[in-house]
Amino acid sequence: MQSDAQKYALRGVSANKTDVHNAIQNLDKGLFPTAFCKILPDFAAGDSDYCNIMHADTAGTKTSLAYIYWRETGDLSVWRGIVQDSIVMNLDDMACVGCTNDIILSSTIGRNKNLISGDVVKTLIEATVEFAEKMRLYGVNIHLAGGETADVGDIVRTIDVGYTAFARMKRRDLVINDVQVGDVIVGFSSSGQAVYEDEYNGGMGSNGLTSARHDVLNDIYQTQYPESFSPETPLSVVYTGNKKLTDTLEIENRSITVGKLLLSPTRTYLPLLKSLLENTEREKIHGIIHNTGGGQTKVLKFVKNRHIVKNNLFNVPPLFKMIQSESATDWREMYQVFNMGHRLEIYCDEKIAENLVAVGKMFNIDAQIIGYVTDSESNRETLTIDSPQGIFNY
Repeated sequence: MQSDAQKYALRGVSANKTDVHNAIQNLDKGLFPTAFCKILPDFAAGDSDYCNIMHADTAGTKTSLAYIYWRETGDLSVWRGIVQDSIVMNLDDMACVGCTNDIILSSTIGRNKNLISGDVVKTLIEATVEFAEKMRLYGVNIHLAGGETADVGDIVRTIDVGYTAFARMKRRDLVINDVQVGDVIVGFSSSGQAVYEDEYNGGMGSNGLTSARHDVLNDIYQTQYPESFSPETPLSVVYTGNKKLTDTLEIENRSITVGKLLLSPTRTYLPLLKSLLENTEREKIHGIIHNTGGGQTKVLKFVKNRHIVKNNLFNVPPLFKMIQSESATDWREMYQVFNMGHRLEIYCDEKIAENLVAVGKMFNIDAQIIGYVTDSESNRETLTIDSPQGIFNY
């Protein structure tokens, strides 16, 4: 049996993005190196009391899964989820430094016109407007600056959906990661149905989709949709699971297809974070982490000489249980690739923890203290996950 690392390599992906991190390790890290995203001086106006934040990201290979589901079912709504995936991968990273309002957004969409119809492009553009309008209802103002939509079938197999976001904010409002010994960790669930969501969310973000779709889905999609994967990928690691997109699971008294579960839009925590930062003693918040690439180990990139202990995690949602069952992936690896039930965590003084939990529940987002912080005995950044599946050290 191939190891997880071998499967990742054959599929052309990396669980820890080693090559990327090596490539950027010597780049300037901005005004505050421990901030969750890069913070620049106020080039826009030259005011030392302000800063600029710019962020770019895409929905990754999740678009390939949306493509198959759309072709199988004709359901255009999955493309709305792809828009949210790409936008949230930008905006929630920015929210982790305290940026929760007046954000300029621009899109970059590259499609293979032979496979992606005009209806899909129309849906993507309309969904961008719809997302901005929904966020405005919660006091989050997103300003749309247009973008570029190009037909690039020679270099894009199906479609790539990306956004770039920009904001200017007061430096005094920034949240800079400075995780303290004695902090507790409040986690916010990635699954369920928040008040601003239209349906149950399985908890999937936009990370780990290459592995998830190939490990879960049946090999019938190899021959039906060869354009959904690279021709250089060995067929031994392409769609090796047992599930069809239209198979259903019973979750919280509702039937949900496997396809829709995997395509659950990346939950945004923007409304929650805006409310929380406006109504909490900000100085008692010592770190905000968006568990994207790296899953539950993401925090290790933003602490110094700390030992992070996560010993009260949420129950693993059905989506991630299905992925693990189909792939037989080691549980230690699962926690390193997927968010496993919570994609936002706040490191804070224990005195405000229950207030943060209460704000989460206002938005129908489960929240709880999931761990704590101690000094590192090894003088380096370490993490222990104490879970029902075992104790894992990173």
